[in-house]
Amino acid sequence: MLSAKSLFSEILDHDESFRLFCSIAASGESQGGWENARIAALVPESQRALAPKITRHGADEDKHGRIFNALLKKRGLDPCEVPPETDYTMLLEQHGIGLAHEQLNGERPLREQDIITYLAHSRVTEQRASEQMDLLRRHFADHPDIGRAVKMISRDEDNHLAYCHEELLRFAYAGHGRDIQRILRECAHAEIRIYRDVSLAVMAHMGRILGWSRARATALAAGIHAVYAYERAGGWRRMVSLRMPEHRDALGGPATSAAEFA
Repeated sequence: MLSAKSLFSEILDHDESFRLFCSIAASGESQGGWENARIAALVPESQRALAPKITRHGADEDKHGRIFNALLKKRGLDPCEVPPETDYTMLLEQHGIGLAHEQLNGERPLREQDIITYLAHSRVTEQRASEQMDLLRRHFADHPDIGRAVKMISRDEDNHLAYCHEELLRFAYAGHGRDIQRILRECAHAEIRIYRDVSLAVMAHMGRILGWSRARATALAAGIHAVYAYERAGGWRRMVSLRMPEHRDALGGPATSAAEFA
C-alpha cells in the first residue's frame, strides 16, 4: 500500500536515498540560517526590537542543518551535491520569494517594507515546513535514528510559524494589512508551484535510486499533481490567513541546543 509512512520508510532505510534526503534538507536549512542572520544584521532602526527574534530564527535554521548533517555522519555517510531542480530554497529566491541575496550581501539597512516582505514570505514557507515536519513527527517520533531530531525540528518550525503570525498581525494593526495580504497571496501562489516542481524532481531522483517501477513513479507523480490541484483550487488560503498564536513570543528566548546531534 502506498502511504506517506511507507514511502518515507523506504527512503530512510536506503543509504543513498537517505543521503539525498538529508543533504537537501541540510542545504535548505543552512541557507535559511544565513538569510536570517543577514536580515538581522540589516534590520532598520525602527524595527531593532525584532533583530533578536530574527537572529533566533536563523540560529534554529543553522541548528537544523547541523542536525541533518549529524544524522548523515551517524550513518557513516557524507553529504552529496544537491541537484539544482530539488533546491527549494534556491528556487524560491530565483522566483522572488524572500529578499534578494544581492540585497542581503550589501551593507545598506533594510526598509520596514522589506521586513514585512520577509515576514510574509516566511509565514508561507514556514507553513509548509511545519506541515512537513508534523507529518514526519506523527509517523517517526519513535524512530531510533531520526525520532529525536524530528521532534525537535517540528517544535522549532511550529515556533517559527507562530512568530510570523504574531509579527505580521502587529504590522497589520499598524496599518499594513492590505500590503501584507497582497504579498501573502502572491507568495503562496508562487510557492505551491515551486513545491510541486521540487516534489516531482525529488521523487524522480528517489525513484532512480530505489528502482521504482514506472507504475509506482507515475502514481506518486499523480499524487503530487493532485496536491497541487487542491492547493491551486483553494488550499493555498491556509497559507495566507493570520491569527494570534496560542504561544506568544515564540522566538523571545535563546535558541535551544542540539548538542546531542553534534
